[in-house]
Amino acid sequence: MSAVFNFTFVPWFRSVAPYIHLHRGKTFVVGIAGEAIAAGKLQHLAQDLALIQSMGVKIVLVHGFRPQVNEQLAAKGHVPQYSHGMRITDTVALDCAQEAAGQLRYEIEAAFSQGLPNTPMAGSTVRVISGNFITARPVGIVDGVDFKHSGLVRKVDTKGILRTLEFGAMVLLSPFGFSPTGEAFNLTMEEVATSVAIELQADKLIFMTEIPGIRINPTEPEGEDNPIDTELPLAAAEKLLAQLPNPTQPTDTAFYLQHCVKACKSGVERSHILPFAVDGALLLEIYVHDGIGTMVIDEKLESLREATADDVGGILQLIEPFEKDGTLVTRDRTEIERDADMYTVIEHDGVIFGCAALYPYPEARTAEMAALTVSPHSQSQGDGERILKRIEQRARLAGLDSIFVLTTRTMHWFIKRGFVQVDPEWLPEARKRKYNINRKSQVLVKKLG
Repeated sequence: MSAVFNFTFVPWFRSVAPYIHLHRGKTFVVGIAGEAIAAGKLQHLAQDLALIQSMGVKIVLVHGFRPQVNEQLAAKGHVPQYSHGMRITDTVALDCAQEAAGQLRYEIEAAFSQGLPNTPMAGSTVRVISGNFITARPVGIVDGVDFKHSGLVRKVDTKGILRTLEFGAMVLLSPFGFSPTGEAFNLTMEEVATSVAIELQADKLIFMTEIPGIRINPTEPEGEDNPIDTELPLAAAEKLLAQLPNPTQPTDTAFYLQHCVKACKSGVERSHILPFAVDGALLLEIYVHDGIGTMVIDEKLESLREATADDVGGILQLIEPFEKDGTLVTRDRTEIERDADMYTVIEHDGVIFGCAALYPYPEARTAEMAALTVSPHSQSQGDGERILKRIEQRARLAGLDSIFVLTTRTMHWFIKRGFVQVDPEWLPEARKRKYNINRKSQVLVKKLG
């Protein structure tokens, strides 16, 4: 292997490791649109799901079959019928749905059985178990429209699914349900996945869809100035949903969003809308800080708080690269452990992505802000600004009049935020004695209003 590969692989793998630990033992419900399978994405999706499962995640996979059913209907000269965003399932459509579901189940199970050498599935053993885990009821007549054999989820066999997951298998569900009398009903992938995620109180509900996610301005065209909103708080998602027209097509903004909102309101902490067109979208969303699609969350994932002794390892890992390149003064673990309560951190999913320490000099009514660090993975997102504001708040609460920093490389960042350069002689006597003349750090001060 080349030295370049080693240089990039090692830090990348280290950055992914916290998410591997975080998700081990968690339960994900993944809904894959039938369009993804029709587009030839099944093989790579199966490989990624097998990889995720191998890292300790329990997976319930729900497949859709919208285009496959339409293809069967077209072969029989039958026109698909929809209303209220749902299929009207007559007898012919029900037969087509059953045929499509059986074929897709076979294809999915086959995809998880391929352990070819030199592929991500090599050496893997993925047990895929299906079953009658869903009890359904008819949609009935809505606004004068008889939906016939279209149904809704009445009950989920939660215990049966959990036992199967504990056995180490992946649960595969088709969008079909049966009534207590044995009558079959055609369901939607989105409703089945959402209902199962709610009943299991899954850690994540993930939709692999035709759309890339929800844009910052959903009503405006895509572009560099209108990127995907990667983190949408539940309250904002509900507000947006109320403003959007009722969806009739999977490509409508509200189509998947409505299910994400429902899941989060019912106890599923995080729901995701991902594009199946992007290879590896699942891995990018789960194991990379910012992800790739839109995540609807019941609360803000990033936590800005004061550090504890448990954060020392994360702080050390964060600041170490900046100490090595000379941006920060080297601090040993003992010093950080001793001063842990002086640090403010930004935590995201159990990973420290930013920190700074506040060392007060009460006799001079000032304090030093030291070790201000933001991970390269989340820079230019305002985390440094948020930490600075929290440090200023802590200094004010301590009755101090100013804060100061010593820096060799980020002088302009601080000046833009109200700091003024002063002579090192300005420093409090206790800090002046520790000033390293050889380092030639610039001293900048900000008065606190």
